[in-house]
Amino acid sequence: MENRIALELKNISKHFGKIQANKNVSLDVREGEILSLLGENGSGKTTLMNMISGIYYPDEGEIFVRGEKANITSPKSAFSYRIGMIHQHFKLVETFTAAENIILGTAEKYDLKYVNSRVSEIAAKYGFDINPKKMIHEMSVSEKQTVEIIKVIYRGADILILDEPTAVLTPQEIEKLFTILRNMKNDGKSIIIITHKLNEVLAISDRVSILRKGEYVGTVNTSETNEKELTEMMVGAKINLEINRVKIEKKNPLLEIRDLTILKDDGSIAIDKVSFYIRSGEILGVAGITGCGQKELCEAIAGLHKITSGSIVHGGESIVGMSSKDIIRKGISMSFIPEDRLGMGLAPSFSITDNMMLKTYGEGKTPFVDRNSARERAKALIEKLGIVTPSTETPVRRLSGGNVQKVLVGREIESGPNVIITAYPVRGLDINSSYQIYDILNEQKAKGTGILFVGEDLDVMLALCDKIMVLCHGKMMGIVNADHVTKEELGLMMTGAVNLNEEQKDKNFGIARDSQLTPEQWAEEEKKAGKENR
Repeated sequence: MENRIALELKNISKHFGKIQANKNVSLDVREGEILSLLGENGSGKTTLMNMISGIYYPDEGEIFVRGEKANITSPKSAFSYRIGMIHQHFKLVETFTAAENIILGTAEKYDLKYVNSRVSEIAAKYGFDINPKKMIHEMSVSEKQTVEIIKVIYRGADILILDEPTAVLTPQEIEKLFTILRNMKNDGKSIIIITHKLNEVLAISDRVSILRKGEYVGTVNTSETNEKELTEMMVGAKINLEINRVKIEKKNPLLEIRDLTILKDDGSIAIDKVSFYIRSGEILGVAGITGCGQKELCEAIAGLHKITSGSIVHGGESIVGMSSKDIIRKGISMSFIPEDRLGMGLAPSFSITDNMMLKTYGEGKTPFVDRNSARERAKALIEKLGIVTPSTETPVRRLSGGNVQKVLVGREIESGPNVIITAYPVRGLDINSSYQIYDILNEQKAKGTGILFVGEDLDVMLALCDKIMVLCHGKMMGIVNADHVTKEELGLMMTGAVNLNEEQKDKNFGIARDSQLTPEQWAEEEKKAGKENR
């Protein structure tokens, strides 16, 4: 016997100027069910959910909640129908506690003792780990997400919408979240998850609904489908889900890091005496649990984070102490694609054209900036990467997450760097968009660019990268050849269970790297081992 339908959409349509975000979409979610909503970036997933949660109002169509027609005009009215949405970008007041954020905006009496008690009850019921008295600015990303979820449950929601809930979580945090979602499902709650990660869709959902270019394609039972079928439904055509690593002759190091030590903002060690190099035509992956120093490493190389000791040499010239602006002025051809695309990578209120100018506006010979040239570059980028946008003058904050990332990656690649530093370049992107980014990185590699690739999907890293450096609590556990290591071995290194630098040689991993060796000595050791392309 099927569970009762909790939420039903009938022929929902929404336009934004000339862009049709949704067209005649009809789908439903049942009580005690987890429904995944799939679609490429810009396919209308978030817009559709924003209409359910009261942020937008549909131009056409009807919404039914528990069999009755609903008139949802605001997030407040959505809560009256017991609907709550947890957004990809959290909406919390950083200087308030968890409990204060949870009660904020409600009409009930300000009684923190009661709120703390109620939050503890909810946490115990579903398996959350939360301190209601903790300040938001002191919390990790997963803790903030917990506050957002408890906030909507506290307000009575039993239909929950989660937009990319795993985008910034570690594998351990994802598994914990899934356990909580299953507990909520068993309690009769209806859950809709927007995600791009097909392995997670297959692991957590009961059914999957697919959108393509704003239109409803269909719904399938998760137990009766697979990644290939879901991808073809999303894209509308067969695509190759394989990453073909480009093989080219490696040349001399472009970027050399020696005994690098970096402190976090709180004074603790982020990177502890790490040494490595990146050669021309090479992709070096960086694997590690979130918070192990990847962010600080990337920012230090890009001139955005002060180092404590060690050296960073690019093309034979030290860049330690240079600002990112000085690095560009010196003519050092290096691009940084940060993890926080809207916070650090782009100016969200600027148009695509203006964002294209951010790195080059100071190169003009007159007091006036050349917007025409930037506009033409923006048009070319939109066409090459298939960016979905009304025009080149659309503020990037109005674009979907995947299209924002394409703007950022495209702008950095356009400058013709010989070293690219990229942190989670496909985070939040759909399958098709992700493979476009992998293809772009391989194109740059083929041109002789050296790439530092910080990622979270070990399968992708093994397929895309030539070598992988593993970090654990800021220390380097070793650098391994991607062809001669497994995910399980990488996992042991990521947790610190295996440290190649403490062993002279390990048959499963090859040569243990000595962080004091020069690039020339490393190359000589590789020759001795008969592994020229390590």
